[in-house]
Amino acid sequence: MNLSRRFRRLRGTSAIRELVAETRLTPDHLITPLFLIEGENKKEAIASMPGYYRLSLDLLEKEIQELNQLNLWSMLLFVKAPDHLKDNEGKEAVNPEGLMQRAIRKIKSISPQTLVMTDVALDPYSIYGHDGIVEDKQIVNDKTVDVLARMSISHAMAGADFVAPSDMMDGRVKAIRDALDNKGFTQTGILAYSAKYASCLYGPFRDALDSAPGFGDKKTYQMDFRNSTEAVKESLQDIDEGADMVMVKPAGAYLDIIQKVKMNVTVPVAAYQVSGEYSMIMAASANGWMDEKQAMLESLTAIRRAGADVIITYFSKKFATNFYGNKK
Repeated sequence: MNLSRRFRRLRGTSAIRELVAETRLTPDHLITPLFLIEGENKKEAIASMPGYYRLSLDLLEKEIQELNQLNLWSMLLFVKAPDHLKDNEGKEAVNPEGLMQRAIRKIKSISPQTLVMTDVALDPYSIYGHDGIVEDKQIVNDKTVDVLARMSISHAMAGADFVAPSDMMDGRVKAIRDALDNKGFTQTGILAYSAKYASCLYGPFRDALDSAPGFGDKKTYQMDFRNSTEAVKESLQDIDEGADMVMVKPAGAYLDIIQKVKMNVTVPVAAYQVSGEYSMIMAASANGWMDEKQAMLESLTAIRRAGADVIITYFSKKFATNFYGNKK
């Protein structure tokens, strides 16, 4: 055959493939979610998320050290509030001695250089399991935003580097930015869940934090998965209101959204590879239907290739251990 171009020349060896690879993925691109619970010496397995755990604060030192040794320096914190502290007002969410606030201080005392990001939403603290205050079975926007702003201040006071509002209330980024700035926290960043879709893929996460909605669903505030232009509008508005980074959630089934947002913004774009995405890969690999390591690598690389600058993923330790570490 007389071929002037043979594309296989650039695939012939591992060295060539590494040389010309268009997409790079390292631990620096990953954010590790941590699930925290009250108590001592508790490491609770999450049945729907094989290999993932809820940790009490006294076990954080070992966990943070392991993550740092793997060159994982960014954490996103979630807490499982005890039932007796849940209400419809978010009182525990703004408690300076709450689990989240103590966790922030604990991590910063262990590893000051670790980047601490915090979930800002009311569902872990709500008797209804919704992301906002409920009145007549409606999630009210403005009252919720007031609590979210106070919640963000309490996280900043404890030492959070970024707050990450995941509630999808209108106007919450502006309210949080104004509140932080007015209290002198001008260097505290905002990672906004800007394009968070109402998805069935959150099920295992809700098991992990006991935060499933007690009635109805979250479709009146989370986005309709049939829409894409809306994601750009939400992201641009959050940036106008003061977001330093925007997020698309979920990731794997929304690669087109990640790319669309990336092409329309000038801030870093995060994508959240959610619990359902993690659990599907783990379940399939446990049944011998696919290779866990390769499925993990391919899925994470696809998210990066679509345009994500950073990825929140439950695979961070597995990736750093099995792939990046082998290249050192």
